[in-house]
This record gives sequence, C-alpha cells and structure tokens, in this order.
Amino acid sequence: MQQLAFSPPGWGKNLLWGLFTTLQIAFGAYALALLIGIGGMLGKVYGGPVMRLLLEIYTTVIRAVPELIVLLLLYYAGTDLLNYILIKLGYPPADINALLAGILVIGIVQGAFCTEVFRGAVRSIPVGQIEAAQSFGMPFWQRFRRVILPIMIPRALPGLSNLWLITTKDTALLAVIGFSELALTTKQAAGATKSYFLFYIVAALIYLCVTLISNFVLKRIENHYRRGQKKLA
Repeated sequence: MQQLAFSPPGWGKNLLWGLFTTLQIAFGAYALALLIGIGGMLGKVYGGPVMRLLLEIYTTVIRAVPELIVLLLLYYAGTDLLNYILIKLGYPPADINALLAGILVIGIVQGAFCTEVFRGAVRSIPVGQIEAAQSFGMPFWQRFRRVILPIMIPRALPGLSNLWLITTKDTALLAVIGFSELALTTKQAAGATKSYFLFYIVAALIYLCVTLISNFVLKRIENHYRRGQKKLA
C-alpha cells in the first residue's frame, strides 16, 4: 500500500487533491445548473413564444447530444469564440481558467436537465392553488415565493438529487480535455506505477463514498421539505 501513501512515491495526496478539485467543480456546476434551471423554467412556463422556442432548442440539443461531445464543443468552440470576440474588440486572447471552464461547461449541460425538472414540478402544482393566490391579489413574484416555490421544491427534489449524482460523475469527462480532477489523477497514478487495478478500485470506492454521503444528505433534505406529508409505501 506504499503506492497510496501521502508522501512520495505514494499518490495518496494527489488523489485527495483530485477529489477536492472534483468536488469544487461539482458544487460550482450544480449551483450554476440550479440557477439556469430556475431561469429556464420561468422562461418555458411564463415566457413569450420566442423565449420558449429558444429554451426548447437549448434543452432539446443538450439532452439529445452525448454529454462528452457537448462538453468538447462548449470547451473548445466556446474558448475559440470568446477569444475571437476579444481580438475583434481589440483585446488580447484570454487565458481561460480551467476550473472556471469546467464549472461553466458542466453547469450549462446540467442546466438543461434542471430546467425540465423544475418545469415538470411546476406543471404538477394544482392550478387551483395558484388561482387562489391570484384571487388574493398577490403579484407574480409574491405568488412564486410564497406558493409556487414551497410546493415545487419537494416535487423537484428526487430529480435534483439524481442530477447532483450525475454532475459528480460528469466531472470525470473533463479528463478528456486534460483537466486534473480525480479521474485524470487516477489515470496518471495507474500509468506511473502500472498498478491499474489498485488505483481504479480506489477511485471507484472514492466515488462510491461521495455517492453514499450525498444520498444521506439529500435524503435528510427531502425529509425536511416533506415533513407533514403522507409517506408513500
């Protein structure tokens, strides 16, 4: 087990740093996806025809194309487009921060799925409850904050919990573009030591631990928002 030691020639410290980077990307991308999801849901449910069409194209394309291809397109094409615009405006090309790029790319991808989760949750709210709020003269944002949001969150939590787990696993796709997170660190460690089985088993166990801890936390959150509701068998 010397290969997993925290001092050279062990790779334990590198694996922990890879896990830390993975969690950084996952939390940042998930937060961005939630913001995109809320905005996309509002546009799809309450927006005009043009807004709904644009959001429909966004969610359809993202969900139809494999995530690896979308990630590569957003990363490389997005970087090239940004630098092209900067050059046209007379600015030097930007050196894109890899961590920020990873968060943006995965956040945009998962934002499409969050949009549909929130939209489905809002559509499941009984119309009578929203109409009752309207009859009391509540403006839209007050209705959204006091009626729609409290009902929407418990209904969206199962889908959002699943998307969090998908987001943590999607960080491994960034290894393709050379970003040093847990998956790429594991590959480097296995290649340097030739202990492929050991390091990939360790990486799988780390991802499993993240999933188990996440499931525990998410279950507690769901129980909190569903308190007082009848539990299904």
